[in-house]
Amino acid sequence: MKNSSQIVFVGLSGGVDSAVTAMLLKEQGYRVVGAHMKNWSKDIGGFECPWEDDYQEAKRVAVYLGVEFVLLDFEQHYFDKVVQYMLDEFRIGRTPNPDVMCNQEIKFKLFLEAAVDRGADLIATGHYARTHDGKLLRAVDDNKDQTYFLYRVTKDALDKTLFPLGELEKPQVRALATQAGLPNANRKESMGICFVGKIGIKDFLSEYIDTESGDIVEKGQVVGRHDGAIFYTIGQRHGLGLGGGMPYYVTGKDMEKNEVYVTRDLADQSLWSEYIDLTSPHFIDSSYGPSSLEGVTLQVRTRHRADFVDCVVAAGSSETSPIRLNLSSEIKALTPGQSAVLYRADECIGGGIIA
Repeated sequence: MKNSSQIVFVGLSGGVDSAVTAMLLKEQGYRVVGAHMKNWSKDIGGFECPWEDDYQEAKRVAVYLGVEFVLLDFEQHYFDKVVQYMLDEFRIGRTPNPDVMCNQEIKFKLFLEAAVDRGADLIATGHYARTHDGKLLRAVDDNKDQTYFLYRVTKDALDKTLFPLGELEKPQVRALATQAGLPNANRKESMGICFVGKIGIKDFLSEYIDTESGDIVEKGQVVGRHDGAIFYTIGQRHGLGLGGGMPYYVTGKDMEKNEVYVTRDLADQSLWSEYIDLTSPHFIDSSYGPSSLEGVTLQVRTRHRADFVDCVVAAGSSETSPIRLNLSSEIKALTPGQSAVLYRADECIGGGIIA
């Protein structure tokens, strides 16, 4: 039974989703505290960080709803746990997902701890996801479902988390915001790196990592030059600066040689994978694990909104890659450093980093 004695800290980003989340929970009888997380404030490469605009927008929402409001400064922790992780991964030639790490380290760890320390019973965010009995379930709106980014949260965190938008479609959320007259009802969704703003990944990385130009190679022949191997992702076909006929696709990189490898042949086997080796596996429920899942058929998603592919769990090739997923059909352009997320019907059970 929901009542005014239950305190829920809502992560107010300044966007419409978190604003509607706070509004719905207040309507349901919770004592809502709006909390804005300051995770980044630095301007980079001529791009102005939007944190102050986001903060003011979040504050306006809290005032409009008549709820308490707090600012939580996590900037140093965000750099140490999210940005540094991202930079380290790019340096070794992988392509990390900072949103996944932000959820693991900031929203569902540091934010939860800070909220509980301040008297909260629960936290809530504007993610499109659902929970039930400590399980993470896909959202009703499959196009907006964000469980892919949430697979590294813990069961303990989920037990203290509310996702009011999980049962709603995005157009419904916009309509609710408009009907309620929320001050940010028509605000556009944020783009770019998690919490940093509209700056592109190339400009961001260039601020912290020195790069050197090198060769782009097809079948042993140099076909062009790149301006830094870290900027290229497996499967990438745009922004290569290579003209003439069929498009090129990035198939691999050698960071020591500073070379980027490409092909124009979509059937090139270097573009396709029939299995996935996982590093750093994480399962939301501790009853799941490599041994209990071996031989089990699950569904895997290797990018946000990518098609689900059936896979069978097997023992991995090494201690660092303890799980192998044998795929029912080949997947194009698996990207080392990105996440492969596992599902059992509607339940997101966990996943790992693509080796």
